[in-house]
Amino acid sequence: MLLRAHAMVAIYAAGSGHPGGSLSIADVTTALFLHEARLNPKDPRWPGRDRIFFSAGHKAPALYTALAMTGFFPMDEVLTLRRFDSICQGHPHSLKCPGVEISSGSLGQGLGVAVGTALGLRLEGSKSRVYCIMGDGEQQEGSVWEAAMAAGHYRLGNLVAIVDFNRLQIDGDVESVMNIRPLPDKYRAFGWNAVECDGNNMAELLDAFQAARQCLGKPTVIIAHTIKGKGVSFMENVAAWHGVAPKTRLELDQALADILGREVWSRDEVNAMLAKAEAFSAAKAPQVEAAFPAVPGCWWNDGDDMQVDMFPTRQGFGQALGAIGGDPRIVTIHVDISGSICINQFEKNHPERLPRVFSVGIAEQNMVQVAAGLATTGRIPVAGDYGVFACGRCWDQLRTSVCYPNLNVKIAGAHAGVSVGADGATHQALEEIALLATLPNMTLLVPCDALETGKMTRLGILEVVGPTYIRYAREATPIVTRPETPCVLGKANVIRYRGRAPKFVDAFETVVADAYTSEKEDVALVACGPILPEAMRAAYILKEKHDLEARVINMHTVKPLDEAAILAAVNDIGLIVTAEEHQIGGFGNLVAGVAARHKARRKPLKMDMIGIEDRFGESGNPWELMKVFHLTAEHIVAKALVLANSK
Repeated sequence: MLLRAHAMVAIYAAGSGHPGGSLSIADVTTALFLHEARLNPKDPRWPGRDRIFFSAGHKAPALYTALAMTGFFPMDEVLTLRRFDSICQGHPHSLKCPGVEISSGSLGQGLGVAVGTALGLRLEGSKSRVYCIMGDGEQQEGSVWEAAMAAGHYRLGNLVAIVDFNRLQIDGDVESVMNIRPLPDKYRAFGWNAVECDGNNMAELLDAFQAARQCLGKPTVIIAHTIKGKGVSFMENVAAWHGVAPKTRLELDQALADILGREVWSRDEVNAMLAKAEAFSAAKAPQVEAAFPAVPGCWWNDGDDMQVDMFPTRQGFGQALGAIGGDPRIVTIHVDISGSICINQFEKNHPERLPRVFSVGIAEQNMVQVAAGLATTGRIPVAGDYGVFACGRCWDQLRTSVCYPNLNVKIAGAHAGVSVGADGATHQALEEIALLATLPNMTLLVPCDALETGKMTRLGILEVVGPTYIRYAREATPIVTRPETPCVLGKANVIRYRGRAPKFVDAFETVVADAYTSEKEDVALVACGPILPEAMRAAYILKEKHDLEARVINMHTVKPLDEAAILAAVNDIGLIVTAEEHQIGGFGNLVAGVAARHKARRKPLKMDMIGIEDRFGESGNPWELMKVFHLTAEHIVAKALVLANSK
């Protein structure tokens, strides 16, 4: 009861999170951490401890509250959920949070790690047991069954898997998205002992754990039948509450009343908890601002003029896909996050398109393989996922089954960059450009705003024949193009600041790079994706504050790269700063390679780069993270000034 209540307050305070699964798994975590497992909160790495792997990392609030109730850290830490520099990241991180055995968030990986740990403990002769908590939708991942096969093969009697069987995932009922039944029989076929119980009944859970202890010589899976959103009247059995926080204080108060009943906390008590969460962020603010070389009056919408509209690039993708979806060749492949990445706009207002929509469940590798098969029949498959999974998890499938045979497969990679925000490192795609630009036959599109994302979606799907990846962001980002702004595949745009204007976008002129004549600028800023608006704002600051002219190059097509636009900047200017919301060099090194190979340079070349500097992301709000990771216009300006002053 208390675990659920603390989790709900933390999720509300964060403004985001996953209440549905955190509530359904709460009884399992209570039974496991407080009754079943041998743990030592004073020594989290005690060698004799049982190991608990939380593979369903999105249910982190249930894990954090269980760890706090067990004594690993004060419950107040849970209130800092999903905030910058919190030990309670959006998805668990073992290097930050005491009691977390391994970082998680990418579904389907925990069981394999648990198998390896169980094998290692058996080699040591240890009596420690290994537990792995998974979701039911997670059973759609092929890696789960590779691990299940290994566990059965090695007869790992020290391993217990627990499946939170709440029957719902983001896209709806598990059975409809991708049926996993009969789950007990499937595990038994792999050599497991299978136990079913009411996962919201403490007595049945403890009996199930006892049954697992009595089963020697084979691993046990406990299939815990639960209710998604358990304990909150308006959340129970509602898939929409998978990853949405209570929106109002009224909803939070109702949730707490449902959970706590007569023992409900007073309004003052809840206010005090929420105040602690805000105080944590306030205490971190100086650290954020210390990383940010502020220029007064130049931040987004900070004055009376230079105003900008914000709109999510993912919406641009969805709107364009919906608009061109009447083409009967187009089919879409969903992997459970259809609404989040906006791929569902294809069929949302067009039920006649449903026969061309295929859900494969949470199974990214199969997504690409199915897309490849559809492409062999003359279809244009559009598959989409968060970028970390859309290219990282299935890179070999993209390489061998799509790029090698040069199939006409389109991949939408959403949630690019640290601006994803509170979900944290596991969901912030920072490596796709480096991974994909090396693949022969791949076209790589990285649009800068929602309007350009729409244009590039149309071009990438309908005009490019061959493998195409579209990288776009999650949050609302500045609109810096117009409907009439040119957008030519393989041709960069040159953007020049022309003077302050009521609207930011009207302060700039944009032309296709090969139609541009040099104006003898002082520095070139070459950018791709949603960091391009920062490069434009940097050009504005450089002119207004330092009287330096900047040529901004929008490299929306990263592959094939517009080498002519780069060489023109090399010859005309000689000072180049690249900018990417990505691991540094993924894009910058492509530009540098073109520049360095050019033997007939008319000027000495000086370059620097803006990007993520060889580290993983972090939970926090998007603009906070842009500052902390040195990705703002102000950071671009600082690099440009160093180059300009080194002439």
